[in-house]
Amino acid sequence: MIVIGLTGSVGMGKSATAAMFAEAGAPVYDADAEVRRLYAPGGAAVDPVEAAFPGVVVDGAVDRGRLGEQVLGRPEALAKLNAIVHPLMKGARDAFFSRARASGAAIVVLDIPLLFETGGERGVDKTVVVSAPPEMQRARVLARPGMTEAKLAALLAAQTPDEQKRARADFVIDTSLGFERARKQVKDILAALRAGGETAH
Repeated sequence: MIVIGLTGSVGMGKSATAAMFAEAGAPVYDADAEVRRLYAPGGAAVDPVEAAFPGVVVDGAVDRGRLGEQVLGRPEALAKLNAIVHPLMKGARDAFFSRARASGAAIVVLDIPLLFETGGERGVDKTVVVSAPPEMQRARVLARPGMTEAKLAALLAAQTPDEQKRARADFVIDTSLGFERARKQVKDILAALRAGGETAH
């Protein structure tokens, strides 16, 4: 089973691209969705995150806005958060792999926003980076509710620069060319991997 690590900086279209891999028949593990479950009321991360970052839990759930205020732009705080969350995610990831193997999947996708930042690329066979020009990225992110220039700057500071991700990737999908073009790139990557080649760069 080939494991693809899918990543991309904020606003690049990674979530839409992950959906395209799923549509094309590759099971996708969504790390961010798992974090949302851990942060929801009753989630395993709620109490330890509140203990580490007092005041971030609202109505029994981790408020990601409040949490962001405490960790964005603060590497030590982010490392403390990752040390809480990442071990909790292991069980869900293991279950995903078990289901994929049972279904006979030849290729699976791990959708991990901070793949390179956390060293996650060491645990996958191929990396796919979703990218777009900086001006398009900026426009997409600033169009989100509640987003500001300061928040965008903090998000970007916490992520490996796009040009470095592209340089380290096995494959790059450029969403600035439109989603139909991106969908074709997804299919080409899967076809190349199934054929044992890497010609879909």
